[in-house]
Order: sequence, then structure tokens, then C-alpha cells
Amino acid sequence: MSKINTVLFDFDGTLMNTNELIIGSWQHTYETITGTPGERESIIRTFGETLKVSMIKAFPDYPTHEAIEIYRSYQRGKFGDFVSLFPGMLELLQQLKNKVYKTAIVTSRLRPTTTEGIEKFELHQYLDAVVTMEDCTKHKPDPEPILIALEKLGAKPEESIMLGDSMFDIKCAKAAGVKSVLVGWAMAVTEEDKCGPDAPDYIIETAEELLDILNARESSSS
Repeated sequence: MSKINTVLFDFDGTLMNTNELIIGSWQHTYETITGTPGERESIIRTFGETLKVSMIKAFPDYPTHEAIEIYRSYQRGKFGDFVSLFPGMLELLQQLKNKVYKTAIVTSRLRPTTTEGIEKFELHQYLDAVVTMEDCTKHKPDPEPILIALEKLGAKPEESIMLGDSMFDIKCAKAAGVKSVLVGWAMAVTEEDKCGPDAPDYIIETAEELLDILNARESSSS
């Protein structure tokens, strides 16, 4: 096994707990357009997908740009109140920094709220790059976001690993040639997630488990 020197993080549901913010934003959008809130489970199934694609599916007869603005306007007003770091993530970033790993966020979220989250928890000091929706012409599960991050970092795919909470993240990682980690602290990992051609290389339930993976790969490569 090759040693890993680069760690990439999805933002929503991986680094940051934004689940209730996203669900609330969707429910507000559904209520505004249809008069009734959307079903929580159907909203959760959109996690990891780009907002535009999800909006087209949800409201095919409504102007997509207007639906997106309803969603984003609500979320901008609530963002600071509903976002938190998942347990162990700050300590993980600190340890990766101390061990001189290259780190980046790779997200389909827009830059302003991504930056707001980074600044709220003072994460700039632990990150070497941030790739947001505006940086890409194609989005997860296409490999472009990760490939852009690797180029920014001067990193090789075979020496990199991507953490994400959805199969969009895992497919993106596999297409880019990097190792994939499905995290289970935002949503329960299903049996379907564990099997098939898109199964992740690793599944973890705590941030500390990533360090075990990195240490094991370092030991096997020395």
C-alpha cells in the first residue's frame, strides 16, 4: 500500500454538521412553492447532489433559478445558527497539520457559505486548499473537483484519500483515482453502501479511525 500524504474532505455531512440546515432550507422551499413541506427522507436522498440538479427533479414545472434563490436566501439567514463541526474533526485537522499532511475541502457548496463555516471555526490554519462549486465546470460524482484540488496541492491521486458522507463523494473519489472513505457520523451507512462497484475503500464511524487508516498505510509502505 502506498503512503497517503493528502486528505480531502467533503464539507456538508463530513466536516460540518449542516444536515438540519439543509433539511430546513428544503422544507422552506417546498412550503413556498407547493404549500407543504417536503418529506424528510426524500430530502435526505438529495444529499451530495448539486443543488441545481436536485431542484430540477423536485420542481420540474417551476423556474429553477427562482427555486434555488428561495433555498439559498433562507439558508444564508440561518447558516450561522445551524452549523457545527462534527465531534473530533477539529482535533483530526490539528493532528493532520502536525503530521504535515496536505489537506483540502472539496465541496459542491458555494464559496461564501463555505468560507463562512471555515471562518466561524478558524479552520484556515489547517487547510491548504478549498475547492467549491464556483471552481468547477463539472461536479460530483465527476472527478473534476478532486482533480482541481490535487492540482492546487501538487498531490498525486495514489497518495490521496477523500472523506465523504454520500455516494456522490465516493464515486468522485474513485473516478479521480484516490482512496475513498465513507463516513457514518452524519447518516447511517447502509448495506447497499458497503457492496457493489461503488463501495468505498473504507468506512469509518469516528474521526479517530482515519488516523488508524493513515498510520496503517504508513507502516505498510515503510
